Amino acid sequence: MGDYALVCVRRRYVSNPMLQSSQEGSLSAGQAHGLLYAALDLGTNNCRLLVANAQAGQNGGPPVLRICDSFSRIVRLGEGVSATGNLSADAMERTLQALKACQKKLSRYNLAGSYFVATEACRRAANGREFLDKVEAETGLHIDIISSEDEARLAFMGCSSLLEGDAKRAVVFDIGGGSTELMWIDKFANADTSGQPPHNILDWLSIGFGVMNLADKFGGSGFSELTFNDMVDFLVDKLKPFDQVNSISQTLNGQAVQLLSTSGTVTTLAAIHLELPRYDRSRIDGITLSVQDIRNTTKRLLDMRPSERFHHPCIGPDRADFIISGCAIFQAISNLWPVESITIADRGVREGIILSLLKKESAR
Repeated sequence: MGDYALVCVRRRYVSNPMLQSSQEGSLSAGQAHGLLYAALDLGTNNCRLLVANAQAGQNGGPPVLRICDSFSRIVRLGEGVSATGNLSADAMERTLQALKACQKKLSRYNLAGSYFVATEACRRAANGREFLDKVEAETGLHIDIISSEDEARLAFMGCSSLLEGDAKRAVVFDIGGGSTELMWIDKFANADTSGQPPHNILDWLSIGFGVMNLADKFGGSGFSELTFNDMVDFLVDKLKPFDQVNSISQTLNGQAVQLLSTSGTVTTLAAIHLELPRYDRSRIDGITLSVQDIRNTTKRLLDMRPSERFHHPCIGPDRADFIISGCAIFQAISNLWPVESITIADRGVREGIILSLLKKESAR
C-alpha cells in the first residue's frame, strides 16, 4: 500500500506534487502508458468504474497511479430493498444499463488485471446474486459481492495517502448509499525500515445505514428536514459503542486526531462551501476544510427549499433526495468526535482495488 501514491493532476493548482491525477474523463489506449488495471464499485446508490496505470514517480519517488478512464452514474440499485428485501425491477434495469456502458468503455482497453465488486445493496437483497449472474450473462462482467470489512479496507486503501500531519491517530469514514464504514487508524504503527508506515487499522465498524436507507427509516427523503435531529441522535447511539471500545473521545482530549472522509456527501458539502459553479473533482480531492464550515453548509441546506437543492449545480436531481440524510450522518460523526478540520477525498473503493492489484503484481 505504501509502494504507490495516488495522484490527481489538478487543472488550476497542485497542492502536493505527489498528489497529481489526470482530469476526470478518459485517455485513449494509445495515450496510456504501462499496464492498465480496472476497478468497478457497484454500490447502493452509485455505479463507478476506474481504469488506471502506474507510472514512474518524480525524482526517483514511488510510482504514481494515473487515471486513464472513469465512469460514474447514480443508479439507486438499493431503492426499496429496506422495505421488500429485494432489488426492484426498475433499479436492476437502470443498473444494467450503466454496467453496459461500463463494459463498452472496458472493451477499449487491454487490461493487465481487473476486479469488480458490489456492496451493501447486493449483500442485503435476496436476489442480489441472481441479478449479478444476469449482469454477467448479458455483459460478461463478473462482479463479486464483498463483505463490509473488505469494503472498509478497500476504501481506506484508496484514500490512505491523504493521511498527513502530526496526528498519530485518524478517524476515516465512508458514507455510502446503504451503509457507513468507519475506521480507527494508528498512522505510524510499525513503520517499516524505509520509513513508510502501513497506517494500521486498529478497528473498524460498518453501520447498516447510508444515505438511502437512513432516509427510508425516518419516513422517506421528503421528511428528512423534519427528522434531521432524530437521525443524528439515532446514529450517535450507533457509534457510541465503537467510540467507547476504542477510547476515541478520550484520545481526542489528549492528542490531535485527523478526520478523513471518502464519501459523496462530504465532497458535495465541500463544493457548496467553496461556492463552485459546478462540482469539480480537481478542487475537492485532497482539500482540508474546517469541520465548522461543513456544519454551516449543512445548516444552509436545511434552510433551503427542496426545489433549491434540486436545482443547485453541486447537488442536482441525482443527489437532492438524499443529501440531508447524508448530512445527518456527518453531523453525528462530528458531534461525537469534535475535530477542528477534515481532509476530504474524492477517491475510495475503486482506487483501493487498483492499488491492491498493483501490489499483487509487484509481489510476483
